[in-house]
Amino acid sequence: MPTTLFSAPARLWPAYATALPRAFAEAGLSVRLLTEAPDPAAVDYIIYAPGGPLADFRPYTGAKAVLSLWAGVERIVSNPTLTQPLARMVDPALTEGMVEWVTGHVLRTHLGIDAHLAGQDGIWRNHITPPLARERGVTVLGLGELGTACAAMLAHLNFRVTGWSRSPKALPGIRCLSGPDGLAQALARAEILVLLLPNTPETENILNAETLAQMPKGAVILNPGRGSLIDDAALLAALDTGQIAQATLDVFRVEPLPADHPYWGHPKVTVTPHIAAETRPASAARVIAENIRRSEAGEPLLYRVDRRRGY
Repeated sequence: MPTTLFSAPARLWPAYATALPRAFAEAGLSVRLLTEAPDPAAVDYIIYAPGGPLADFRPYTGAKAVLSLWAGVERIVSNPTLTQPLARMVDPALTEGMVEWVTGHVLRTHLGIDAHLAGQDGIWRNHITPPLARERGVTVLGLGELGTACAAMLAHLNFRVTGWSRSPKALPGIRCLSGPDGLAQALARAEILVLLLPNTPETENILNAETLAQMPKGAVILNPGRGSLIDDAALLAALDTGQIAQATLDVFRVEPLPADHPYWGHPKVTVTPHIAAETRPASAARVIAENIRRSEAGEPLLYRVDRRRGY
């Protein structure tokens, strides 16, 4: 019977205390589930989320894997005490939530909904007709699980979708580009830009003064990916000059976003409080259970992190 330690913020435990045993039973697993480990060396698996009590992984000498509840692993992957295999969370429900957030905000932008919401003053404004989706260019930076799913949905809605990734990809119905030259081409097509890249040294500040200038004037930015992808000062300057017409931001370098941050009061910025892709305990628990089942059966872990790439 594998011993599994749940090490995450205490507020998460009530939901997982029910979801994990149910998922283990569905997977045919008998698991000893702990929230404290009197003997760290006896722990076989660690279920982890940042903000919990665990920072030093060295005592867990028998742990076969660390199973993250987060899709992003930037707050753990560089921990020098972590020598165990690390698996990130790739949850179908998380992907669905991201697709819904991205699709909703792309359509909000595409249809000009904000102007109608702000104009409930008795004036009939029908002088601007939005283009059809097939006439609108949307670029998705990042073609991992989340980016691919969002790009596919937008292509299904007939948007002219361009995807960019650091390594070459081929996806049906999507113009796929890669590398530095490909990035410039992808940005040039981005009337609406969706950021879904991981947080790595190579992607930090990928949107900066130079790359923002490569986008069409009046473009819109949606960032449900990582706060570190954007040079905040450069984005604010581009919003003030009109190079960028609007930005909807769900992730930030510091969270919660400080009350005095310029984004809060900027008329061209919409802040959402990191809600684009929440991990849902019921479905996430099944992913955890499947990885424990696979490990116990001698099968490779799903979604194992490549330490060199950082995700």
